[in-house]
Amino acid sequence: MPFLYTFVSLLAAAVVAVPLAKRLGLPSVLGYLAAGLMIGPAGFDLVDDVDSVGAISELGVVMLLFLIGLELRPRRLWVMRRSVLGLGAAQLAVTGALLCAIARLLSLPWPAAVVVGFSLALSSTAIVLPMLAEHELLTGEAGRDGFAVLLFQDIAVIPMVALLPVLNGEFGEMTEHSAWLAILRAAGALLIVLIGGRYLIRPIFRLVESAKTPEIFTATALVVVGGTAALVSTVGLSMSLGAFMAGVLLSDSEYRHELQADIEPFEGLLLGVFFMSVGMSTNLDLLAAEPGFVLAAAAGLLLIKAAIAFALALLAGHDRLNAARFAAALPQAGEFGFVLFIAALAEGLLSPARADLAMLVITLSMIAAPPLFALEERFLAPRLVKAPQRAFDAIDGPATPVIICGFGRFGQVIGRILRVKKIAFTALDRNGEQIDLVRRYGTTAYYGDPARLDVLRSAKAAEAQVLVVALDDVAQSLKVVEHVKRHFPHLAILARVRNRRHAHLLMDQGVTHIVRETYHSSLRLGELVLEELGMDAAEAERTVQLFREHDERLLVDQHGIYDDEKQVIQTTRQAMTELSGLLEADRGSDP
Repeated sequence: MPFLYTFVSLLAAAVVAVPLAKRLGLPSVLGYLAAGLMIGPAGFDLVDDVDSVGAISELGVVMLLFLIGLELRPRRLWVMRRSVLGLGAAQLAVTGALLCAIARLLSLPWPAAVVVGFSLALSSTAIVLPMLAEHELLTGEAGRDGFAVLLFQDIAVIPMVALLPVLNGEFGEMTEHSAWLAILRAAGALLIVLIGGRYLIRPIFRLVESAKTPEIFTATALVVVGGTAALVSTVGLSMSLGAFMAGVLLSDSEYRHELQADIEPFEGLLLGVFFMSVGMSTNLDLLAAEPGFVLAAAAGLLLIKAAIAFALALLAGHDRLNAARFAAALPQAGEFGFVLFIAALAEGLLSPARADLAMLVITLSMIAAPPLFALEERFLAPRLVKAPQRAFDAIDGPATPVIICGFGRFGQVIGRILRVKKIAFTALDRNGEQIDLVRRYGTTAYYGDPARLDVLRSAKAAEAQVLVVALDDVAQSLKVVEHVKRHFPHLAILARVRNRRHAHLLMDQGVTHIVRETYHSSLRLGELVLEELGMDAAEAERTVQLFREHDERLLVDQHGIYDDEKQVIQTTRQAMTELSGLLEADRGSDP
């Protein structure tokens, strides 16, 4: 009964705290930490068996490292080798060494200083990646290098955990015989994992898969993760190391995605329990007793890590904007710091008081990270954005009958058709790289923003006949149409739209020649699907034609109500019923 009470308390706290954190724009990690604080000794004291919860929650870390191993395909690591092994190693080495020196100055013994320094040098993957994704920066320079550093840190955790007994001097107290025996046992366990992962695991999964029993496949996946972790644990190595190796060995297998789908729910829940156990263990009395010192330690950590990251990013060739983003993303301590401190506490490398202080600093730095990054994006990033160095092209050619605004994959097809018929056109695009690319293929195009009135005038819109709007950006396309309607009303406007709402917004401005960008290709593919299912080609074509005519009428009919969701839903349902009746009637009229 006490176990059930604890289990329900953990789940209930997570159900309340995590959605609330997400609603506030905070990562789920902070929600779990808050849930642990609520139900732990520092809160309502609903759960007092913190040690048992912590023991169970270690499985979450094991599964997390298995999933990291699954993602860490050797080929992917090779592509990112410079950023991972260069910038990642430099960040951890420089930051860890400086923090270690500061810890030593604060009178920590060398083993404890090393643990504290390099644990606090790690950043939070669970916070940084969602934060960068939210600001659409993952694919940018700062995002790619930030991911590379996090990847190196995730890999580095494995040897860091494995080396804790060395720092404790356990190996130094062994006899020569027992030391060699321990090394041989560890090597033997790793060899078993390597051979088993290479030659046994895939046949086992094939056999299990042939049984067509999904729950047994999931059970097999859990056995692989838990079994490898338990095997290496019996010889004194970290459970996380075994799980990580199993993940890497399966990263190129055909079962990678299925394993990931099966393990992730367990990993997410158990890792959440791990963070809740950390929250329950957080000693808020320290903050109440020494608020100045604790807050100064957290602020100092953020400042030191941000400064080192900024300097390293500049050395790696980033401009000031990307260096600032890189620095603002990585200054917090991370979830693996909790793992290392708990392991160091178990090894006797840290006293409970020092471990409590270190984990409190990690928690505060993680709480501060999202708002600090948001402030950097709001106030600092705009001041570091460089004004475009490249001036818009001068359009010095003669007037053409057609102007194409947006010369990506959509606009280029239109341009090729016109060129085949020897019809001159003026192509405009504000993406300089795109313009340079099409020029290499012999197409004349101009770098300029077609949403600017002066660019349209430079393109001699006053003398053109047709303007094609093929821009990706909805707001930009609407702005182009607004300029043309006001200053060049003689131009016929033909527009590519992304969706029905975009179409309705253009219809508000009087544009009638509208083409939905994927609509016609979807109709054609739907026709082919009907044919593959055995329908006669003529019947498939007629079915799609009826659908097209009916849908285009619906688009026009819903123009006046597109802002009323209830009416749109109602008319869509009515239209589908009418269309079904039309198709049935058409089928009944076949000879």
